[in-house]
Amino acid sequence: MVIELVLPLGFILAGLLGGIISEKFIFNKLKQFVANRKIPGSTILFRSLNRMIFIWCLLAGLYGAIISSHAEPEVTDLLKRIFTIIFLYSVTLVVARLVAGFVNLYLQRSEGLSASLLSNLAKIIVLILGTLILLQTIGVQITPIITTLGISGLAVGLALQDTLTNLFAGFYLIFSKQVRTGDYLKIEGGHEGYVIDINWRHTTVKELSNNVIVIPNSKLGTAIFTNYHLPGKEIILMISVGVGYDSDLEQVEQVTVEVAKEVMKEIAPELLENQPYIRFETFGDSSINFTLYMAINEFFDQRIARHLFIKKLHKRYQKEGIKIPFPIRDVYLQNNGNSNRALKAE
Repeated sequence: MVIELVLPLGFILAGLLGGIISEKFIFNKLKQFVANRKIPGSTILFRSLNRMIFIWCLLAGLYGAIISSHAEPEVTDLLKRIFTIIFLYSVTLVVARLVAGFVNLYLQRSEGLSASLLSNLAKIIVLILGTLILLQTIGVQITPIITTLGISGLAVGLALQDTLTNLFAGFYLIFSKQVRTGDYLKIEGGHEGYVIDINWRHTTVKELSNNVIVIPNSKLGTAIFTNYHLPGKEIILMISVGVGYDSDLEQVEQVTVEVAKEVMKEIAPELLENQPYIRFETFGDSSINFTLYMAINEFFDQRIARHLFIKKLHKRYQKEGIKIPFPIRDVYLQNNGNSNRALKAE
C-alpha cells in the first residue's frame, strides 16, 4: 500500500517543487531580463502570468499522481475533470488579463480615452466567452444556459435600470469624445476640475483643491458643461485693464503687448506665433478701458499667466509713467438751502 503511494506522492512533490522553482527563480529572472530590454507589452504579459506558473506545475503534478494511482475509475475521472476545469479557467483568466492589459495600454496611448471602462468591459467579455467554452469542453450544453441568461437578462436589466443607464451614458461620453480623461470641465452648479476616470457607473473629476467630485454618467450626459480642452487645449486669456485719460494710447498698446510677450515666453513660448493684442473698448468713468488677448497652453495656466502679467504690467506702467487711475465719482449733496455742493470721492 505504501509502495503504491510513492509514485503519486513523487508526482505531487515534483509539481510543487517545479512550481516553486519556476515561480521564484526562472520566472523572476526572465521577468528582470525582459524588463531590462524594455520589450513592449512584457509588463502586461508577466503581470498576467503572475502565480499561474506555480498553479500549472502543481496541477501537472496532481494530474500525474491521479494517472499513476490505482484509484477507482469514477474517482479518477472526476478528479481529472476538476483539474481540467481549473486549468482551463486559469488559462481564461490569463487571456482576460492580457486583453484588458493591452486594451488599457492602447487607450493610454490614445489621448483622452478612458481606460477603466473599456478595459474592464474587454476583461468581462473574455471571461464570459472563456466560461462558455469551458462548459462546452467538459460536455455541458451551453444553449439552454444562453437562453436562460437571455431571459434572465431582461429581468436583471429592469432591476438594474439606473446602472445600465449610467453604463451606456459612459459609453456615449467616451465614443462621442465630448468628455475625455485629462479634460478640464466646468459643470453647471459651479463644479470644475480635471476628468481622471470614466467607469461603468460614474465620472470622477478632480478639483484644483485636490477634492474629488463623483458624477453619475447619466447626469453628466444631460448636464450643461464647458470643456476647456475642446477643440484644443490652447485658450485665449482675456484680462481687462484701464488707463488714465491723459495716457498716450499708442504707447499703452505697445507697452502692454511687450509685457504680454514676456509672460508668454515664460509659460507658453511655443505659442508666440499667436501674437498677443489689445482692443480698446469703452470710455469709463475714470479710465479708458481695454482688454488684452493672450494665448496660453491650457485653462489651468490662466492663473499663473494672470498673476505674472499683472505684476509685470504694474511695474512697467510705473516705469513708463502710465497711470491706472482710481475710480472717481462726483457726489452731490443737497442741504436745507437747496444749494448743491459737489464732492469728489475716490
